[in-house]
Amino acid sequence: MLNLTGKTVAVLGAGRSGRAAAALAAHCGAEVTIYDSRESSGAILATTEMGHEVKVDLVITSPGIETRGEFVQSFAQGSGALWGEVELAWRCYSGHTIGITGTNGKTTTTELVRDLVEATGKSCVACGNYGVPLSEVVLYEEVPEVIALELSSFQLETIVEFKPDSVIWLNFSADHMDRYRSLQEYREAKLRIFENLSEKALVVERVGEELPERGSKISFSSECPADWSLRNGDIYCDEEKFLSMGETRLRGLHNAENVMAACAVIPELTPEIARETLMKYSPPEHRCELVATLNGVEYLNDSKATNLHALESALRSQTGPTILIAGGKEKGLDYGPLAPLLDKKVKLLISFGEIGEALKRIFSEVLACETVTTLDAAVALASRTSEKGDTVLFSPGTSSFDQFKSYEERGAAFKAAVLHYAQTG
Repeated sequence: MLNLTGKTVAVLGAGRSGRAAAALAAHCGAEVTIYDSRESSGAILATTEMGHEVKVDLVITSPGIETRGEFVQSFAQGSGALWGEVELAWRCYSGHTIGITGTNGKTTTTELVRDLVEATGKSCVACGNYGVPLSEVVLYEEVPEVIALELSSFQLETIVEFKPDSVIWLNFSADHMDRYRSLQEYREAKLRIFENLSEKALVVERVGEELPERGSKISFSSECPADWSLRNGDIYCDEEKFLSMGETRLRGLHNAENVMAACAVIPELTPEIARETLMKYSPPEHRCELVATLNGVEYLNDSKATNLHALESALRSQTGPTILIAGGKEKGLDYGPLAPLLDKKVKLLISFGEIGEALKRIFSEVLACETVTTLDAAVALASRTSEKGDTVLFSPGTSSFDQFKSYEERGAAFKAAVLHYAQTG
């Protein structure tokens, strides 16, 4: 365990991640204070004005706080070091770390890795950007042998010595342009996962991602030749059939790649163990989740699609006429390149939220578009205009923070609206 005896530590952010980091730092012997840029209640919580300099031995910041922002920098200047919560916790963990990053598919893959590792007989916890903070995990009475660690770009911004034993890189596409000054800056934050890798590290990567030459590489792809590939719905490993996607509850090319990546990162995994485990796995909520079938119309909740790549993946998985509900916060993303796909897949676009009018302007030349103010109104319009055999796909393509606290709350609102329509007709 890391020794911080006699050190002063400032933890920035009073959410679950921040409080977990504070508890861990105190366990390591530090004198800890949690700071937040807003008024909040709770133990060991202080507030500070923007620009007020606080000097400590170590600053630990939560991932939701912008690293370059004035709040973080007012602490970092003159202090000993700046770490993220993951950096602190990883230094207190001695087991096997599987780091999982990418723009889309992280949560599903993280869950799959956890379940598959446990099926091979080792203890494993899914944590990080998904589930519980790593700082909580390392204080468990029984620390897991393996961690499936989902990592966002925000968390990777603040690593220093973090060095996973295995890495899964799923994909990369535009996202978080409200936080980063350029797409390259966002990519560079993600690429930090490779910064300290040893040559013995296992790197599982999607074909075509152009990643640093680090570690021992295994490739996967649902669309072209790779070490792990997809043919007619079957997953192959080194030219031998490993399992069929039809034996799982997962659908779509994106989920096939999630399965390939999760299986590839566990060398001791057998097809029999994988098949038995995946047959029992249920996909997470809000990711192409079937909510209901009403009058022959399927309603799919894909609220977790907070960027264009996720929206594109959901659309490519549709095989019939689709009414798309999209919209939410303006994140500075360029939706124009999606026009050919929408023209091919979508019979009606219903946009809503902060970016609703902009989406209508962008796509009205290629397909029928309607704009409404709220998600409830979008569901009502989709229900009135849909026909038997249609799919109503709720795949926003941006974040939820204009009208909702999270994509989970947004997804729950969509499901409630659908069920309300089912009851009232």
